[in-house]
Amino acid sequence: MQKKLYVTQTDTTIGFISKEPEKIDKAKQRKPNKHYICVVDSLAMLKAFSRVPNRHKNAVRRAKRTTFIMPNGLSFRVVKNTKHNLLLDRLRWAYSSSANLSGVNYSAVYAEEQAEVIVSFALKKTAKASKIYKLSQTNIRSIR
Repeated sequence: MQKKLYVTQTDTTIGFISKEPEKIDKAKQRKPNKHYICVVDSLAMLKAFSRVPNRHKNAVRRAKRTTFIMPNGLSFRVVKNTKHNLLLDRLRWAYSSSANLSGVNYSAVYAEEQAEVIVSFALKKTAKASKIYKLSQTNIRSIR
């Protein structure tokens, strides 16, 4: 179950979810040199991957639909209280990306052809994109 490529409604858009970034690379036809956002189901799981600078812990804890680029260069989003947690609580963490070819608009037919598992409930094509902040030990900078 854990190593499959899922297509599902995430907290922000319809996306590909997998613990193997290579599967998302193949589905998106994207070069493997780019990093994906790692979505986690809890702050405890986030601690297993990266240390949040003390100065920013409250911001990360309170954030909703917000991605943080940690000082180590990895990107994380903690997902809480959404339908997406039905899958994420089972996986604990996964890489996430929009369910489309790189640089191309979303196509439900294409996304479903690429996925090994389709997790469906009332799908909304897009919601407001997540905010992205880059954290350093002392500063926080808005990226999007």
